[in-house]
Amino acid sequence: MLNHKRTLIAALVSLSLIGCGESTTQTETQAALTAKDAKQFLQQAQDDIAKMQVPAAHAEWSYATNINFDTAAVSAYFNEVLSTKVAKLAKEAAKFNDVDVDSDTRRQLDLLKNGLTMPPPADAAKAERLAKIGSDLSAMYGSGEYCSEDGTCKSLVEMSSEMATLRDADKLLEYWAGWREISKPMAPLYAEQVELANEGAAELGFENVSALWRGKYDMPADEFPKELDRLWTQVEPFYESLHCHVRAKLGEHYGENVVPQDKPIPAHLLGNMWAQSWGNIYDIVKPQQEMQVPDVTAALAEQGYDEIAMVKQAESFFSSLGFEELPDTFWERSMFQKPEGRDVQCHASAWDLDDKDDLRIKMCIQKTGEEFNVIHHELGHNYYQRAYKDQPLLYRGSANDGFHEAIGDTIALSITPKYLKQIDLIDEIPDASNDIGMLMQVALDKIAFIPFGLMVDQWRWKVMSGEVTPDQYNDLWWELREKYQGVMAPVERSANAFDPGAKYHVPANVPYTRYFLAHILQFQFHKALCDIAGDEGPLNRCSIYGSKEAGKALNEMLEMGMSQPWQNALETLTGSPQMDASTIADYFAPLKTWLDKQNATRQCGW
Repeated sequence: MLNHKRTLIAALVSLSLIGCGESTTQTETQAALTAKDAKQFLQQAQDDIAKMQVPAAHAEWSYATNINFDTAAVSAYFNEVLSTKVAKLAKEAAKFNDVDVDSDTRRQLDLLKNGLTMPPPADAAKAERLAKIGSDLSAMYGSGEYCSEDGTCKSLVEMSSEMATLRDADKLLEYWAGWREISKPMAPLYAEQVELANEGAAELGFENVSALWRGKYDMPADEFPKELDRLWTQVEPFYESLHCHVRAKLGEHYGENVVPQDKPIPAHLLGNMWAQSWGNIYDIVKPQQEMQVPDVTAALAEQGYDEIAMVKQAESFFSSLGFEELPDTFWERSMFQKPEGRDVQCHASAWDLDDKDDLRIKMCIQKTGEEFNVIHHELGHNYYQRAYKDQPLLYRGSANDGFHEAIGDTIALSITPKYLKQIDLIDEIPDASNDIGMLMQVALDKIAFIPFGLMVDQWRWKVMSGEVTPDQYNDLWWELREKYQGVMAPVERSANAFDPGAKYHVPANVPYTRYFLAHILQFQFHKALCDIAGDEGPLNRCSIYGSKEAGKALNEMLEMGMSQPWQNALETLTGSPQMDASTIADYFAPLKTWLDKQNATRQCGW
């Protein structure tokens, strides 16, 4: 995970609920504005942000690694100061909408404007109301819990942990429905928020917030959803095969009266509160044959790896590609273990505190194979951050918001048995007959997620554009879930249920398409790098470890940051400016063959 750090673009994601005070209207000023004015404005804006964002980042790091009253207060103060400033700059950038400027200047102005997530209206009272709604929605979600009839209350974390291994359909339904009670009061607030933010978007020159969100991807806003659906059609056949097998195995486990074989899968049975990834039900759907799977956790223990050694090994992966070693400050300032005697945010994240060399990770590392993969993923973020450090401030970010997560996941795809043998964590590489189980686990986590990653913002874009009214919000949510995921509500949902609000990213207004893009791009990146590395084996067995050629090609793309349209960055690495999900079929080819055999006599589809 890339942390919500203080770089300008990241700050814009969370600042949209801050009021901007008075400003001169566009019509009053545009006649006097010139291209030279635009360049001067951008230079001054970046200078101002640069001065503010480093102390804000240190305050945020201090809070994340030592949660207490004082660090919370300081972090909140700096976040508000920085957010207010950047919101004001975004509004000022809109004054240059009709000024004739060169393409580089226009790109920087657009990045300033498009960074706002829920743009506040100029009217101070409305901006304050928008901020209050955002705070209230976050509080409703953050304080949410489910209390059963006997008075026992459970948090989302507790219920999610139980749902991962619980196989009692009635209890799963109780937790599923119970958690969705927290989002019902959000519905009128969310509708009001959309109305206010649409007013703010219009002041920036956008038709509505939907157009603003869809316009961030270097292509016409109306074309972007069509591009996503094109990618989905490439994945859909494999997803339907996976869905068919999973539904059949769930039917065997729970009974076909609970899981009908001609309908979508009931959403509470997939091991996850939102049915967004299915890895937790691997025990139900896994292949029956015995498989030899490397036990990385045991190997780490046997060879005496501690937390630092695990990170050092991940660093050596990047060194083998030709990247410079991490700075000494990385090892001095990162948090690798949970400190005793203080509360911290243990969720793994990668940080770049000064947009230059102050790279860090924050993790409470467990000495497991899973965490070994996560460390490689997090360092992928760090090396990306360092690659674009010499770009202008507005360009210090990933080519589009899906690239950063995709890079981390691409690196993790190279943590194959081949790599584990190269670094002497295992003695021999299991033969290809063992790949089905591994591929099934990956597919349950990654491929099952793709349609969910697609539909969340499909829902929001229709809501924000006014295409659906508040009384249709919940119906649209389940219509899209059935269409893309083949997943249905296990019980009837009323129009006022507002089930979208039970997913954090909706009340928190965190765009979700980035996760869909990351799940597509990582396989495209992996194939391109494997080709460059000269690996001629199956794609799922490839590791680019040790390939200086792959490292050079990767770095050339990373160095571009956001300086050019993402299509150019993609072409730099893959040779094509078009996203392509067909590599997913290549990667999972052995599993698709196996699934087709399992599904030969089953009724698939929904």
